[in-house]
Amino acid sequence: MDKIYNSIIEALIFASEEPIPASEIIKGIKEIDGEDTKITPNDVEKSVEELNQKFEKEENSFHIIKIANGYLFATKSEYAKYIGYLSTEKTKRRLSQAAVETLAIIAYKQPITKPEIETIRGVNSDYMINTLLEKKLITIKGRADSLGRPLIYGTTDEFLMYFGLNKISDLPKPREIEEIMKDADFLEQKRKIMMNEIEEKLEEDTITVNTSDHDSSIE
Repeated sequence: MDKIYNSIIEALIFASEEPIPASEIIKGIKEIDGEDTKITPNDVEKSVEELNQKFEKEENSFHIIKIANGYLFATKSEYAKYIGYLSTEKTKRRLSQAAVETLAIIAYKQPITKPEIETIRGVNSDYMINTLLEKKLITIKGRADSLGRPLIYGTTDEFLMYFGLNKISDLPKPREIEEIMKDADFLEQKRKIMMNEIEEKLEEDTITVNTSDHDSSIE
């Protein structure tokens, strides 16, 4: 493969807002340069490796990662705390503890039905499942053959992107989760999330009280 394609592949990945698969990169190149252009998924992967070697040599703060079966530019993990300070996207889409609990059950047990989820959680999960569907973190995979033919749920590519995974098998094993939960950074992030939830709840309560007082004064 001609070295010029390294730059073309870099440009295509850079311009894509979502992970772009090798097949889409190849399709784009052949659309412009002709169907007889000789380029394979292995060529794309090799090109990405060479680009990352160049980025590493130049000590850049970013690299190309393989995620959700595609390629995407991302900042290196050592800068995550600084990026996280400025980022608001995760805050907008932050999941409650109950939603994370439900999502974890689906991720590790999929394909799984709502009755099975509720058996594990011990509570009704209608709201949590609807929330996760709205955020496109889970999707309906079909219906089970059991009584009543309940819907079957599984995770999506959006789930992989949200958690920075390339494939579902990259989920941490139970032993790894125990180690993560003991990590100081994890505990600090958990504390911040809990404090944010408390602050939001207080704001909601204040708005409710003020609204009630206003309605009472009108009467």
